[in-house]
Amino acid sequence: MDVLGTYKQLWGEDVEHVLVTGGAGFIGSHLVDRLLAEGKQVTVVDNFDPFYDPEMKEENVRAHYDYAGYRLVRADIRDPEGLRRELREDFDLIIHLAARAGVRPSIEEPLLYQEVNIRGTQNMLELARERRVERFVFASSSSVYGMNPRVPWREDDQVLLPISPYAGTKVSGELLGHVYHHLYGISFIGLRFFTVYGPRQRPDLAIHKFARLLLAGKPLPVYGAGETKRDYTYIDDVVQGVMAAARLPAGRYELINLGNNRTVTLKELIHSLEEVFGVKARLRYLPEQPGDVPQTYADITKAAALLGYRPETPLRKGLEEFARWLEKHLAVQRVG
Repeated sequence: MDVLGTYKQLWGEDVEHVLVTGGAGFIGSHLVDRLLAEGKQVTVVDNFDPFYDPEMKEENVRAHYDYAGYRLVRADIRDPEGLRRELREDFDLIIHLAARAGVRPSIEEPLLYQEVNIRGTQNMLELARERRVERFVFASSSSVYGMNPRVPWREDDQVLLPISPYAGTKVSGELLGHVYHHLYGISFIGLRFFTVYGPRQRPDLAIHKFARLLLAGKPLPVYGAGETKRDYTYIDDVVQGVMAAARLPAGRYELINLGNNRTVTLKELIHSLEEVFGVKARLRYLPEQPGDVPQTYADITKAAALLGYRPETPLRKGLEEFARWLEKHLAVQRVG
C-alpha cells in the first residue's frame, strides 16, 4: 500500500500553514527545510535558548528568510499571552518540537524541565484548542521506555519505566495529548525519536561532542564500559517520518516510534567515527551516569504500516554526511 501517495492529495488541500515550535533547532530546521520546499507557509516559534550557542540556530535558519512564506517568531512556549499576541494567524497543523532537551541536565534542573516541557506543551495544546487546529504532532522520545528490558520497544507495551525528569516530561506530554484528543477531538500524533543525528546536531550529543574532541586531539569520555547501545537514526529518515505523520488524517491519537531498528554499541560508534575522521581516539573511562539507560531499540512496525516509514541511511553514510557538515561549520567559525 502506498501510504504516502494516499495522503499526498490530502496534504496539499488541507494543510497550507504549519506552526513549528523549536523550528530553529536541529530537527526543527531540517523539517522547516522540507516544508518550505513543498511550498507550505511556515511560522516558527523559537526562543533561541542558550542551552547551547544560539548562533548555531541563527545559522540553521539563515536560508529560511529567502522564502516569502516563512515567519520566525522569537517567543517562549512558557508564555501563553505572548504566544496569543504573536500568533494571530490561522494554522492547519502544529508540529511541537520545542523542549528543554537532555537527560543528564534534567536531573540537575528538574523544575525547569517540568516548566518548559509540560507547561509549554499544555500551552501549545491550549492554543490548538482555542484556534481549532485539528492536527497536532508532538516530539516525544525513546527515553519514555526507560529501563524496559523487553526489546525492541513497541508502542503497545504499557510498561514505561522512565528514569530521568526529561523522560518523565515526555510521558506527561503524551498523556496531555490524549486528554486533548479525548475532550476536544484534536488529532495527536506523538513521535518517539530514537537518538537522532546528522548535520546541525546539538553539540552536547555524543556524535557531535566526540567528533569535536577527536579533531582537537582530546580524549573521549566513555561512561561505563562503552557497551551501552543506541538506535541511531539519521535526520533525513526522521524528517521523512514527521512529514508522513503530519499527513495523517485528523481524528486519531497515535504514539509511533521513529528509529532505525538497529542498535550500535558506544564502542562501535567510536570506531566508526575514527574511520570517518581518520583519527585514532583516546578514551577516558568514567563511572556510569544517572539517568542513562543501557540500550534503546525501536520496533518500527507501526511506523512502517501507518507512515510508510523506512529508514534508509546506514550509520557510516550518516556519519560521513555529518562530518562534511561539521568541517564546513568549523571553517565558518574560524573565518568568523
